[in-house]
Amino acid sequence: MAEASTAARRPVTPTRPASFWYRERATITGLLFCSPWIFGILAFIVYPTIASFYYSLTQYDLLQAPTFIGLGNYAQLAQDPNMLTALYNTAYYMVLWIPLNILLSIGVALLLNLKVRGIAVYRTLFYLPVLVPAVATSLLWVWFLNPQYGIANWLLSLVGIAGPGWLASTTWAKPSVILISLWGSIGNTMLIYLASLQDVPQDLKDAAQVDGANAWQRLVSITLPMLTPVIFFELIIGIIAGIQFFTIPYVITGGTGNPADSLTVFGLLLYRAAFFDFKMGYASAMAWAATVVIFLLTFIVFRTSDRWVYYQSGDTR
Repeated sequence: MAEASTAARRPVTPTRPASFWYRERATITGLLFCSPWIFGILAFIVYPTIASFYYSLTQYDLLQAPTFIGLGNYAQLAQDPNMLTALYNTAYYMVLWIPLNILLSIGVALLLNLKVRGIAVYRTLFYLPVLVPAVATSLLWVWFLNPQYGIANWLLSLVGIAGPGWLASTTWAKPSVILISLWGSIGNTMLIYLASLQDVPQDLKDAAQVDGANAWQRLVSITLPMLTPVIFFELIIGIIAGIQFFTIPYVITGGTGNPADSLTVFGLLLYRAAFFDFKMGYASAMAWAATVVIFLLTFIVFRTSDRWVYYQSGDTR
């Protein structure tokens, strides 16, 4: 009896259900499967981001240990005479390339959305330039726009027009680079707009046509409002890509930005500071300054999007 009463008074430890161990094992298994991506994010995104911010506060040339100088690199950035040239060239590129890329991509998407015979072939042809690497594209256009033996000036000469210097001219260098960039970027954005056009409700177009709206009115009142979320997305991507614009000017000029620094964009100036002058701290400060500019421009676009971005639910941002 005493043993029974003692056993009755003994606290009973609750046992965890088997499902708990199953969930724990599933969590560990999931983390093991995700570990390559987790390690990649930590090693190639998180650590470089933190390290670049630290280096932006130091004087660092890869050969000696970084020396902390506070905001010295940012102060030098504000006084760099080459910075104004780079900012002007980058702004020139963005102000022209982003709207042209959006407008031309929408125009091409509208044409490729027509129900005509062989439309798949045309879509493939317009998308092909995207598959060509940027380096190969740049070299091809350097040959095409050569002022002496290039095909562009030869074609112009057939109609009695003396072709410009293109990439060798300070006047035509930036428009030429914008042309090259458009040739390689329209295919991607066109594909996104083309997919969005498939989601425009046909019954709205039919109802507008019954009410007497012509093709232009249907485009402006129905199709374009339906595309505004995609335009909003492409505008953000264009701002980020425009500030980071680098490959084409680098390949064309060999990193010099000539003629007369007309192609010295911000990305090229950052590259020269890091890998020509080995000013890693200064280059890191430039990268963080570009990040702040991207954030500010993106914030402005987000804040103004509720005035022009339309969603099919009827709500705006």
